[in-house]
Amino acid sequence: MKPKVIVYKKVDSKVLEFIEQTCEVINFETLDAKTYPKFYDELETAHGLLGSGLKINKELLDLAPNLKIVCNTSVGYDNMNLEELAARGIMATNTPDVLNDTVADTMFGIILATARRIPEMDQLVKNGQWKSMISEDFYGVDVHHKTLGIIGMGGVGSAIAKRAHYGFDMKILYHNRSRNEEAENNYDATFCSLDELLQQSDYVCLMTPLTPATEKMIGKREFGLMKKSAIFINGSRGKTVDEEALVEALKTGEILAAGLDVFVQEPVQPDHPLLTMKNVVTMPHIGSATYETRYKMAMLAATNVVAGLNGETPPNLIKF
Repeated sequence: MKPKVIVYKKVDSKVLEFIEQTCEVINFETLDAKTYPKFYDELETAHGLLGSGLKINKELLDLAPNLKIVCNTSVGYDNMNLEELAARGIMATNTPDVLNDTVADTMFGIILATARRIPEMDQLVKNGQWKSMISEDFYGVDVHHKTLGIIGMGGVGSAIAKRAHYGFDMKILYHNRSRNEEAENNYDATFCSLDELLQQSDYVCLMTPLTPATEKMIGKREFGLMKKSAIFINGSRGKTVDEEALVEALKTGEILAAGLDVFVQEPVQPDHPLLTMKNVVTMPHIGSATYETRYKMAMLAATNVVAGLNGETPPNLIKF
């Protein structure tokens, strides 16, 4: 009998066909009130789970006594209770590296959009408000030759540093759990403390995973250390930032602007104060959202689940 894999997101048919070569596949393109009852029924006999965003906690695992592996189609895995998975001997995987360049492109796009006020200027033109040459009130700020501080110099952080160094002649500071000598050698990046980075950077780009140690790591104190001309970019997870402190810092002029691809609650509530601020660029968590990259992520997750259920070590096994 083939092992059963539940795929709980929409993926390319080629990904499903790859898994179906060795496994039975149950595919839920979305999980909602209509599909959850069927999902829970299938969960009881499932051996593998593949998708993203689903909370893999004790309550869910209690419904899946045969589960052997959980595969995220994302680099992050804060949705997983790793201690609970380890206690049950269940493998967990993610999809790092294949999305590095795409996410870095998005982050640099947000940096440029925020610095040059591109969404705001776009609306000005479309609303028929461009009546004459723009005044200084609508000027942006330069990106080239400025100082970029990257918090979290992993694969994506390094790809951002590459673009900043070679494309924009930026000085690069970084803060990380450990030194990244490759980034230092290739992009002239300088390792420093978090406080030093915050004080010296014109652009602060947060790219850390969400862990107990990084939750709300950027708050009132950290915004207070930044330059008043600083632009804050968050491409990590919403909960790495104290959103109330960010709103206050933007309102009071402690920092100049912010570009955000992530929020504490997603989708963000339409009455959130950040959505009314002209000096904030907001995106709907689209860092890796291109057809090419999402396909690569899904296929890598499929490779992980097939390997795990065939007695092999998945290529992206998360070490507990």
